[in-house]
Amino acid sequence: MTSGAKLFYAVGTFLASATVLYILATIYLKDSANLIGLEWAGATGLVMSTLLAFMLAGYLHLTDNKTDISPADWEEAEIEDGAGVLGFFSASSIWPFVMTVAIVLLGAGIAWWHYWLIVMGAVILIWAATMLNLQYGAPPEKH
Repeated sequence: MTSGAKLFYAVGTFLASATVLYILATIYLKDSANLIGLEWAGATGLVMSTLLAFMLAGYLHLTDNKTDISPADWEEAEIEDGAGVLGFFSASSIWPFVMTVAIVLLGAGIAWWHYWLIVMGAVILIWAATMLNLQYGAPPEKH
């Protein structure tokens, strides 16, 4: 088991105990308004945080059992051994800028509550995302 899995199991255990303590404290302690009962926002947040920590711990635990030894465990490993494939990044594509403009239009439409601006931003965003994904589907001479 990797140190990441152990760390998230420890965080999940701490959050589980804090959740139980928080629920018991909010049920039985009175505040200045003399209200008794569970405080749902904090309890829900703690329960969801506990589940997230245990989910990440389980994922790291299961993937550790299925993978080979990582370069961090080698004594003679170099930095580039753990780099992996970074992927292909287009150097001169206009579509990320068009997507940014579309998101700005969409956000401005939501902020000012103009339906025509929301629709225009959404249409441009869908079009730009499609073109970004399809820009290398054509042969280079058609770019």
